[in-house]
Amino acid sequence: MKLISLLLALAVSASPLSQAAPAKKPGKKSTHSRAKAGTRAAARTAAPLVAVPAAAAALAGDAIVFSESEAVIAFADELALRHGFPRAELGALIGQIRYIDAAVQLVKPAPKGKPKNWQNYSRVTIEPIRIRAGVAFWNQHAAVLARAQAEYGVPAEVIVGIIGVETIYGKNTGRFRVLDVLTTLAFAYPEAPNQAARMAFFRGELENALLLARKSHIDPLSMLGSFAGAIGMPQFMPGSVLAYGVDYDNDGNIDLRNSAVDVIGSVASFLVQHGWQPKQGGPIVYPARVSDDRVWESFLNQGLAAKFRGDELRAGGVSSSAALPASQRYGLIDLPNGSEPTEYRIATDNFFAITQYNRSYFYAMSVIELGRAIRLARSGQPLASGETL
Repeated sequence: MKLISLLLALAVSASPLSQAAPAKKPGKKSTHSRAKAGTRAAARTAAPLVAVPAAAAALAGDAIVFSESEAVIAFADELALRHGFPRAELGALIGQIRYIDAAVQLVKPAPKGKPKNWQNYSRVTIEPIRIRAGVAFWNQHAAVLARAQAEYGVPAEVIVGIIGVETIYGKNTGRFRVLDVLTTLAFAYPEAPNQAARMAFFRGELENALLLARKSHIDPLSMLGSFAGAIGMPQFMPGSVLAYGVDYDNDGNIDLRNSAVDVIGSVASFLVQHGWQPKQGGPIVYPARVSDDRVWESFLNQGLAAKFRGDELRAGGVSSSAALPASQRYGLIDLPNGSEPTEYRIATDNFFAITQYNRSYFYAMSVIELGRAIRLARSGQPLASGETL
C-alpha cells in the first residue's frame, strides 16, 4: 500500500488514537522547546490534531506541535533526500504525529530508592503466570523452537525465556504509537548528561521505523509498541527488526507483531549476531563462591564480556561447585539482594550475549531462570525450593 493513500485515509478519518502507558521495564532511553514540566501528566493521551503555534502551546502547557518544529522539518527534508520519501507525504505524516509526555517521563532515571534486590526482581519475573504461558507457547511452537535450536544453536528455553520476560508471549507489547514516542524522544528528550546521544539514537530509530513501514507495506501509524518504541512480541527496536529480523515462516514478510514463528527465528538470529556461541555447550552461568579477602572484586564491572580464564578466577578467590571448562573465558557477575548477602555467578560468553538484548545482569539471569523453570514445568519437574540454577 502506498504511503500517500494511507495518509489521505488518515486525514479523512482524523480519529484520535488513545495511548495507554505500559508498565515500565527495568533496564530499559533540544532543538525544540518542551512544554512546561509542571503542567504535564505522566500518562497524557494524544495531543490535539489541530496545530497551534509552538510558542503558544508551550505557554499554555500543551503538547509540542512537531509540524512546526524547524528541527523536525529539517529532519524530514533529509529523509526525503536520503531515502526518496515524497516530501509532501512526510509533511502530511508529521501532521499526524503527537507529542507523548508519558514517554518523556518514563525515560527519566528512576528516583533513588531501595537498593537493587535480585531475589525480589526474580520473584516478579519468574512467576506462575509467565511459566504457564511459557509452557503453552513452547507446546504450541515446539517444532519451530526445535528448528531454531538446531539451526542457530540457541536453546529453546533461552528463546522462550526472552519472549516471556519481554511481553509474556505477546500479552504486553505496548500500546503507544511507535512514531509518536520515537519522534517525542528524538526531538524532546529530557535533560540528561547523555541527552544528545539519546536524541541521535531515537532519530535513527525514527528513520528506521519509516523504512520498516515502507518495506513491510504497512501504515507507519499502525505500529504500536513500548514507551521507547520497541515493537512486537520480542520488543525489537525498528533498527533491530531491519538488521536481525528473520522471515522464519517464509511468507515474504518479517512480522514480529503477529508471527510467533518469525519472532522465534529473529530472537535466535539476534543472539547469534551478538556473540552467542552455538558450540559452547554446558551451563550459561555457573554457581560462584568468593573468598573473604575480596581480591576477586577486581573481576567485577569489567564490561559485558567474558575476559578471564578459569584459573585466573580461582587464583583471585573465585570458585565453583561445577568444573569450568578450561577452553572458555568467563566473567564474574554480582546480584545484589539489598541488605541481604549479594549472590555471585560465573558467566560465559552466552550470558553476555543475552545482556546485549538488555544490558542488565538481572535481566539475563531472569531469562535463564524463567526458561529453565518453563522447561522443567513442561516436563513435570517443578523447581526445588530455593533452586536458582
